[in-house]
Amino acid sequence: MAKENNGRKYTAEEIQVLTGLEPVRKRPGMYIGSTGPRGLHHLVYEVVDNSIDEALAGVCDTIKVIINEDNSITVEDNGSGIPVEIHPQTGKSTVETVLTILHAGGKFNNSAYKVSGGLHGVGVSVVNALSEWLIVKVKRDNKEYMQRFEKGIPVTDLKVIGETNTTGTTIEFRPDKEIFDEVNFNFETLEFRLREMAFLNKGIKITLEDKRENKKKEFHYEGGIKSFVEYINKNKTPIQKDIMYFESEKDNTVVELAMQYTDGYSENIYTFANNINTQEGGTHLSGLKTAITRAINDYGRKYGYIKENEDNLQGDDVREGLTAVLSVKLMEPQFEGQTKTKLGNSEVRGIVETLTYDFLTNYLEENPKDGKIILEKAINASRAREAARKAREISRKRSILDNTTLPGKLADCQENDLELTEIFIVEGDSAGGSAKQGRDKRYQAILPLKGKIMNVEKARLDKVLGYDEIRAMITAFGTGIGSEFDISKLRYGKIIIMTDADVDGAHIRTLLLTFFYRYMRELLEKGHVYIAQPPLYKVSKGRTEHYVYSDQELEELLNKIGRSNYNIQRYKGLGEMNPEQLWETTMDPEKRILLKVNIEDAMVADEIFTTLMGDKVKPRREFIQTNAKLVKNLDI
Repeated sequence: MAKENNGRKYTAEEIQVLTGLEPVRKRPGMYIGSTGPRGLHHLVYEVVDNSIDEALAGVCDTIKVIINEDNSITVEDNGSGIPVEIHPQTGKSTVETVLTILHAGGKFNNSAYKVSGGLHGVGVSVVNALSEWLIVKVKRDNKEYMQRFEKGIPVTDLKVIGETNTTGTTIEFRPDKEIFDEVNFNFETLEFRLREMAFLNKGIKITLEDKRENKKKEFHYEGGIKSFVEYINKNKTPIQKDIMYFESEKDNTVVELAMQYTDGYSENIYTFANNINTQEGGTHLSGLKTAITRAINDYGRKYGYIKENEDNLQGDDVREGLTAVLSVKLMEPQFEGQTKTKLGNSEVRGIVETLTYDFLTNYLEENPKDGKIILEKAINASRAREAARKAREISRKRSILDNTTLPGKLADCQENDLELTEIFIVEGDSAGGSAKQGRDKRYQAILPLKGKIMNVEKARLDKVLGYDEIRAMITAFGTGIGSEFDISKLRYGKIIIMTDADVDGAHIRTLLLTFFYRYMRELLEKGHVYIAQPPLYKVSKGRTEHYVYSDQELEELLNKIGRSNYNIQRYKGLGEMNPEQLWETTMDPEKRILLKVNIEDAMVADEIFTTLMGDKVKPRREFIQTNAKLVKNLDI
């Protein structure tokens, strides 16, 4: 019976039932996360994951990915080929079934694939649904078959187009412009993910070709995740000659681990489950951390590195400078978390912990030189942690005695609502003065910094906490730092870096971002950090004034207003602007330009910060030479 609701009948006829691939086109974000660049590139990963599953089954060793000139994608493998016979449940060919029905594939029982990746079963049918067109070619049973689809709908039958003596699947598709914000594939984004896949599946060869720019790269690593750790540490200084490595299986779960200590102070642990990057960690990461802490403490006690009256080393101590890649492969992974990248299988924790503890214990016994190096580094980290704790205690006591908890140089705001509050980290007293006078004090706070902050890439936490400007930021933000960081105590919804548009300003931005990434990473991950974009020029003509933010914009403006009787002022620094100008150009939410700092991938970010701020000169020079052509607004 229909239910009356304010005169409206709520009947069965009003319930919309989406069939086939309609739900994917209606709500694409539910299936690929977004319709921005991340979702666009995910289409490629979905197709490649199918080929990787063929490799895991032992029937594929070569995958080719091509970005075509029209921004379509071709993925070709030499696997067994999608079956072509009529599927008993659908009455259609298996190829058409896999490409047009959600959750259809060989991964829902364990007969075809023992383990598989992919985005939790959504499969290539989603790629088909979100493509303007898709063509599948299958080589199987000495014949080559082809079928074409448009927006997920078959427009031809599966037909034989030739004979062949090889096997494999080729899928070519062009993302639908009606669905995606943009359909321009980024070579570097695909390069990073495909390299990662080649590391995780040793022996497989993956090639990436860009026909738009005539670029090509090949990824092939017989060393697997050992090669992965070597690659991550290429711009760092390892304190061990060899990479620790094992691969073992327990209760149908394969655990593979590679790890190496460097002379740095940050830990970099990357975990994967069935080739999926588990960026939120999970049970396998918990098991790994527990095993490392226990094994190193047991070894330290046994050989007298840790005395009877001394406390055990903590997890942060034993992981300082550690680079590790952990890959587990299991039959039925359960993913949790906000982005479904956290492994939830409870049994995996114990498996990883047992296998890692046994391996590490044996390794330390058999390699006492490495054991000594690792223990000494961890003990030094422990002492630094204790020194940092004492420094924080002294700082807290001083705050209580001074009857203030906020730094004196901070001009705070009146609001407390995170949706409204923002703090500007400003370079120099002059700009700080203008910012304080020009701001809206209801919701905008100003914290001027004196000079450049220290390079935290080359310092332990106790040294970092000894720097006044860093302590001022920590206190102003309210979150704490490092292992004590608590984002729920954040006092400002936006942290805005506002520096001069010159070389020194860029250096200060990099130093600040390095600090945030190493000690307050969640600020970046949760989207709280922004970079202000002050104008480069003020162009005056008659009584009109225009603020211009790039050289290209300047050219366009001059073409528009005419190239006579105008005046250009080049801003060398924020301090050259009076409070009204600074508000109007850089601080007014209605007019300003802010760049939001995102971390698309922690591994890429780590590599960039290590390259730019680490000790090695050669990789930094190579990075600058490679990216010099991308620089805009160079101040000389």
